[in-house]
Amino acid sequence: MNLKDKLEQLKENSLSEIKSASDTKKINDIRVHVLGKKGPITEVLRGMRDLPADERPKVGSFANKVRDEISEAITQRRDELEIAKTADKLEQEKIDVTLPGVPVKQGQPHVLEQVIDQIEKLFLGMGYQVVDGPEVEEDHYNFEMLNLPKDHPARDMQDTFYITNSILMRTQTSPVQARTMEKHDFSQGPLKMISPGKVYRRDTDDATHSHQFHQVEGLVIDKHITMADLKGTLQQLAKNLFGEEREIRMRPSYFPFTEPSAEVDVSCFKCGGKGCAVCKYTGWIETLGAGMVHPNVLKMAGIDPEIYGGFAFGLGPDRFAMLKYGVNDIREFYLNDVRFLEQFSQKG
Repeated sequence: MNLKDKLEQLKENSLSEIKSASDTKKINDIRVHVLGKKGPITEVLRGMRDLPADERPKVGSFANKVRDEISEAITQRRDELEIAKTADKLEQEKIDVTLPGVPVKQGQPHVLEQVIDQIEKLFLGMGYQVVDGPEVEEDHYNFEMLNLPKDHPARDMQDTFYITNSILMRTQTSPVQARTMEKHDFSQGPLKMISPGKVYRRDTDDATHSHQFHQVEGLVIDKHITMADLKGTLQQLAKNLFGEEREIRMRPSYFPFTEPSAEVDVSCFKCGGKGCAVCKYTGWIETLGAGMVHPNVLKMAGIDPEIYGGFAFGLGPDRFAMLKYGVNDIREFYLNDVRFLEQFSQKG
């Protein structure tokens, strides 16, 4: 059998193997075996040295043609197998759009945000505006405008984070009230506002204290405002947050920016006023401070205390949340433990 016949037979055998190959690994094995440096085509071509000089070009050209045909067949079969493999994979992994979808787990507002939202909705419904202000505040607005000059002993009631001698992290949201009183045009109507937000004090963190916590302070300035207006407002707040059966009582107290001032207690929602561990067996729970706006505060805001008066109150949403949900440690609200936070699901 001459070299040309050998090459023709090699081509037919190789093409037959390629056609019957069932995977790309088999195709690759055929390519290495047939077209490799030690393959049968190379072996056949080694015999060309025994051919007459005039036949060598013809046999060499035919060998190259056989090599090209086999190489083209290998490429074509590999492509066919790859397409078939992809189609089979798509068939196995196709999505059945009629199947029910996987529910997406939705988040919800933090429990403290829920309490603040509830307070805001109540007061918005009563005609108040919600006003925000800077957390990095001037001493002038945080203290002096609230009847607390630099030498006032009541400043010792609050441990303050000072940035400079005149700039600090606000210790209360009352500065927002002072700023708003300065700008309010009473010819347009009374001032009714709440100012929720974060405040900062140099407290040692424990079960009932935090260096950062929340406050919601309220303010009403108008003509003919009395303590009765204050009590009615706080009564509505207590009923909204703790239940319609709740009652409040007001005890004399002292705050530099109100006169008279009062501590406000709510009848215990755990025992209904009979006495339990929550209310320390008194039937009442201390909740917030309030009072009639001090005339000096009105004067410093440019408001005539002979014409206008008002009331103010301040409460802590963190404390309200602790009372409402029976949480004993304020730090639980800030640890971001999802297992804890998931207990306070918001409906609707």
